[in-house]
Amino acid sequence: MKAHLLLSAGGVGLLYLLIGSLPLAAMPPAAQKETLSTTQDIKESEAKVSLNTTVENQVKTPETSELKQIDLSQVDSTVSTADRLANLPQDTTNLNLPETTASTPENPPENSLNLAPAEITEKTSAILAPNPQPPAEITETTSAIPAQSPAPVIAQTETSTAEKLAEIENSTSLEPAPTNSQTPESTELEQVTSVSQLSDVRPTDWAFQALQSLVERYGCIAGYPDGTFRGNRAMTRYEFAAGLNACLDKVTELIRGGTGNLATKEDLTSIQRLQEEFAAELATLRGRVDALESRTAELEANQFSTTTKLSGEAIFSVADTTKNNNSDTQTVFNYRVRLNLLTSFTGKDTLITGLQTYNIRSFGPDLGLSTGAFSGLSDSQARLSFEPQFPGINPQNLSSISANTVELYKLLYVFPVSSSITLFAGPKAETSDAFQAITPFAGEGQESISRFGGYNPVVRVSGGTSGSGLASAGGFIWNISKKLNLTALYGSVNAALPNDLGFPATPLGAGLFEGSTIAAAQLTIKPTSSIDIGLNYAYSRHQLNILATGLSDADLGSILGRDREPVNGGVRMNSFGGTATWRLSPKLAVSTYGAWIIADAERSNASTTFNSWMVGLHFRDMFKSGNNAGILFGQPLDRDSVSGGARFQANKATPYHLEAYYRFRVNDNISITPGAFVLFNPEGTKDNDTVGVGVLRTTFTF
Repeated sequence: MKAHLLLSAGGVGLLYLLIGSLPLAAMPPAAQKETLSTTQDIKESEAKVSLNTTVENQVKTPETSELKQIDLSQVDSTVSTADRLANLPQDTTNLNLPETTASTPENPPENSLNLAPAEITEKTSAILAPNPQPPAEITETTSAIPAQSPAPVIAQTETSTAEKLAEIENSTSLEPAPTNSQTPESTELEQVTSVSQLSDVRPTDWAFQALQSLVERYGCIAGYPDGTFRGNRAMTRYEFAAGLNACLDKVTELIRGGTGNLATKEDLTSIQRLQEEFAAELATLRGRVDALESRTAELEANQFSTTTKLSGEAIFSVADTTKNNNSDTQTVFNYRVRLNLLTSFTGKDTLITGLQTYNIRSFGPDLGLSTGAFSGLSDSQARLSFEPQFPGINPQNLSSISANTVELYKLLYVFPVSSSITLFAGPKAETSDAFQAITPFAGEGQESISRFGGYNPVVRVSGGTSGSGLASAGGFIWNISKKLNLTALYGSVNAALPNDLGFPATPLGAGLFEGSTIAAAQLTIKPTSSIDIGLNYAYSRHQLNILATGLSDADLGSILGRDREPVNGGVRMNSFGGTATWRLSPKLAVSTYGAWIIADAERSNASTTFNSWMVGLHFRDMFKSGNNAGILFGQPLDRDSVSGGARFQANKATPYHLEAYYRFRVNDNISITPGAFVLFNPEGTKDNDTVGVGVLRTTFTF
């Protein structure tokens, strides 16, 4: 029936439309056959009618503790916001606050936000099945029939189904999401005005005249941005119905516009018959669109907010330690819960508001690893990855924080000012929010189980990654090119206080430019697709004689004077660091970092240098897709040299850290990570015995 229908079409242009667009199953197998058997096998193409709808908020931010540039379609609160910030072009807003590990999909930066706006559109395109053979009647109008010939693609139509909604990724990163221009190849179809614009369509193709008529007479043929037509693709009857509907709309538009004698009586008769033939498919297509609009309306009516998206992370852990093969602490069950509100006001900016609560207390004091003048701050090398730097204490006034208290740990605003520059500022931020964690071990709830493995110590200087948003900070992220990114910031711990009341009321000073401050920068280099390099520098001043990295007891009383007591007053520090990750294969990466910190006392002639290094192997999709593993070894932060009145600690020895873990992904929202690490000569002294820490961590993301 369909063959007779085609032969009866009076309009040559529409005749070619049908010949060029009908599925292979609808065409006769040989030119000499005039009819098709109703029992002939029809090979359905796997292609489906594409109704690509993207819901985007009119407002739009990244694991949730860091501020890197943002990718928000998935907000992984375990990832760093810095990784996302560094790679996103600024027409979208990305805050890198989830784990940022060598910029891999498995390890997105913490609290990363991807704010790429998108319109809700319905796109349909009809594509001919490969190698169709025309009926015998067509040979009169074609000069040759190649073995394979391109098929016409009907121009796509777009229908907005709802108001834009901002689409926000669940993460804590400041990196903007890549635009379409950065993708390898766009699949959007573009209208052409002449068949000569289609590079893969030749005059010898059997459907050439049909394409020429559809392009130049009706204007309802589209090509791909690379100038190709790709006529050898297959299509379904639904796709054909969608393409036919697009051409019908175009013909109707031309008739209403009175642009000339574009359709003959025979053309209109053929159109009517086609509408009747494909009435069921057209009705199904319209029904799907109506259902989609209904579901979208329901989503809008019941959504949490038109401007804000809620994401979160909950970490449960069972942990214990051993010392001299005996248990020195009790087995503990800890948790940390974070909720992130990611808000956008323009579709490109992001306001991150983060709340957290926890019941964690450090092992250090009970193991004798935190014994300095400020041991109450609990700094030690036996720290878990998701443990706040100052658990139970507010270092700004030394007040205590009871367990299970809800606190504001993140408040940060990120907004682009050009296609390559993003600015950020907020009263609750950290350096790791903006700086990419080059190492794949970063990710408080997903990767390394220790605080040592996630970031270069230079990033943590002066409370840079306290886990409680210690500083007020502002800065920029400059995507110089796809291979080069520069991020810089300035932060002050007690910027909100007008007066310095001294110790213990304001131990970290007061004012935006006084007290404990830091100016830091990171240059991220990607010389190849498999190598990431990060170079860090920070100049900082601390009102107290501490480094505030949360990585070692040496932080507390960083410069020791005579009798190995901490010197009085503050310190000024110059910190240098480098991190590199080389992905040897898609599933294996080697990563390393090195750090060198120079601390000078402000009130005396005393200086101390610290160094640290790490090297490790990261395994992706180990044994099963989504399961990651890591093994790393290195030297925690330790005093390297002293000068002036500075002294080493008693019985100095070089500390070492050995760690292994395996993350098992139960599903997209739950992962379980067993792991352990061993400390040799912890805190850099022979007086401390070897310590082992075992952890079973479960992470929920939503």
